[in-house]
Amino acid sequence: MQAYRVETTIAPDGSIKIVNLPFPRGEAVEVIILLPESRTTTTERYPLRGTPVVYHAPFEPVSEDDWSILP
Repeated sequence: MQAYRVETTIAPDGSIKIVNLPFPRGEAVEVIILLPESRTTTTERYPLRGTPVVYHAPFEPVSEDDWSILP
């Protein structure tokens, strides 16, 4: 499959016009519309990635008062 990339904007009536295509008239083509990469993600996917993890006294025993699952 041959790919041809072109960037354009959507007209006020909601249509897209692409001119000067390098394909012969009447040939069937497949059209896929993608938004630019910067517009598709509005929030950071993993906001805690790269932040340090700190354990305070990781090898000390835990008292029963700190266990919330015990009856």
